[in-house]
Amino acid sequence: MKTIAFYTLGCKVNQSDTASMEKLFRQAGYKIVDFNSKADIYLINTCVVTNMGQSKSRKTIHKAVRLNPTAFVVVTGCYPQTFPEEVKNIMGVDLIVGNQDREKIVTLTELAYGTNRVDTVDAVRKLEIGSKFEEMDADEGTNKTRAFLKIQEGCNQFCTYCIIPYARGPLRSRSINSITEEVTKLVAVGFKEVVLIGIHLGAYGHESREETTLVSAVKAALAVPDLVRLRLGSLESVEVSRDFLELMTKDTRICQHLHLPLQAGTDKILAAMHRPYNTEKFTDILKQVRNKFPDIAITTDIIVGFPGETEEDFTQSLAYIKRCNFSKIHIFPYSERKGTPAASYPNQVAPVIKQERVARLELLAEESHKGFCEKFIGKTISVIMENQDKNGFWEGLSTEYIRTFAQGDNALGGTVQNIIVEKLYEDGLFGRLV
Repeated sequence: MKTIAFYTLGCKVNQSDTASMEKLFRQAGYKIVDFNSKADIYLINTCVVTNMGQSKSRKTIHKAVRLNPTAFVVVTGCYPQTFPEEVKNIMGVDLIVGNQDREKIVTLTELAYGTNRVDTVDAVRKLEIGSKFEEMDADEGTNKTRAFLKIQEGCNQFCTYCIIPYARGPLRSRSINSITEEVTKLVAVGFKEVVLIGIHLGAYGHESREETTLVSAVKAALAVPDLVRLRLGSLESVEVSRDFLELMTKDTRICQHLHLPLQAGTDKILAAMHRPYNTEKFTDILKQVRNKFPDIAITTDIIVGFPGETEEDFTQSLAYIKRCNFSKIHIFPYSERKGTPAASYPNQVAPVIKQERVARLELLAEESHKGFCEKFIGKTISVIMENQDKNGFWEGLSTEYIRTFAQGDNALGGTVQNIIVEKLYEDGLFGRLV
């Protein structure tokens, strides 16, 4: 039995892809071991969304080679898809696979493993319009609380800072029947919550001539009667349709949480980024959502230090972000990506200024998160209990995406509990079981 170790960098979609590949190798008779141990094969699923992600990908490849110089090293994901020649030239890499053909990853590895490995075997295919969505099964794993199901791949938005459309290719979507079948399997093995994810999730079905939309995909998942919760990954704000909001009001299994990336708080920078909205439109969408769901969690992404962002722009952006009252803010300093339009824009912001602005936005993010959590003190919320923290308290995520803690016995793992919130605790809430 050969041993294989996996390492994943980047987003939830990458994590889902790795989980699916782990399942394929497990089914083929391989033993999965910790990445820090000696293995026969190392598989690194890479990220290039930022310079740091690309640098970490290279460092992880080098680490695998050091752990076992005779091991077979497979590199997959966005790095080889975008810069195949660069990855080929990394000493010790034996096989590169892009963002397609990963349903054949075991076969590709075994064919390459049988060669003398003098030259890197190239299994990177150009992603073109008409490429099929790879409907790989999700990995059931051992933690039966939350499963991530990829239903969409690719992006046609081409924001000026983003390399993902080049790394992930055009839009592709999982079939409606496959969504229902996969959710059925996940629920059958004990998962309480399924998260639908994609590179451009709101564009689900847009490449098809059939009238399939994200609402169609959500309905397909909700068709599984024993599903307890359904959560969505990142959505563009302009893709939150009236039909979807109406579906949320009718089926309470859809979590009271939407992740709507804002990216910048001024119209000047949003236009330079080629985002599909301005601040007025984004504000209007927030009002529509909160009018229907006053306690809904709205999380977001913000890029700090985009080329041309002045101190005045950033101050204006801070004020707008504060008015949005996000429950959580993910902050990213702008990262120049070779091949994207923004990389050649004038007035690039100095790294030291970016970090200073990140620190200021982090203070606002903490204040905003605390204010959102405080609204739930004295209320009863639904939480799927996941594991125990260092103090022995059980913790899990509420439907509003708040980390919530409570005291209880060992039988709580994987159960859905109603909790009366008593106080703020750690990065979330603490309460008692109803």
